[in-house]
Amino acid sequence: MDKLKKVLSGQDEGNGDGTGILERANQASTLAWGTRMKGFVVCFVLGIVSSILGSCMLWVPHVGLAVFAVLYSVGNLSALASTMFLIGPCRQLKTMFAKERALATVIMTVCLALTLCAAFWWKNNGLALLFCVLQFLAFAWYGLSYIPFARDGVMKLCSMCF
Repeated sequence: MDKLKKVLSGQDEGNGDGTGILERANQASTLAWGTRMKGFVVCFVLGIVSSILGSCMLWVPHVGLAVFAVLYSVGNLSALASTMFLIGPCRQLKTMFAKERALATVIMTVCLALTLCAAFWWKNNGLALLFCVLQFLAFAWYGLSYIPFARDGVMKLCSMCF
């Protein structure tokens, strides 16, 4: 832990083996790479299972939509948080709010909050479902931003179809 503090504060003079600051910070972190991968997989799978379970609960009368909204939103949060195991929370937040992802991130988080408000506070099933669809679209657009030229391809495909 002391090594990590030195590296992050810039007090580490480096070592003679030629490793960079990011590699040294990665080596000094508290989680091993295998543990990070396990955390990523568990968190991501829980997110997917939660979203699928929420979709199944959509058809339960009276409480289905509220349960769907919660499980779907928790699933999206869990899937989004899973990458924090790989790159760390600070870097995750920086990449989420980078200029090419900021709009999708804001729309996704606002729709997530509005989904829960519509399901519990306003008790409006139609709005909750609309916000879930918008949440899905924003999450998909956010995810596409990590694949080079994927957004351009989707936009071109949509322009050809419509």
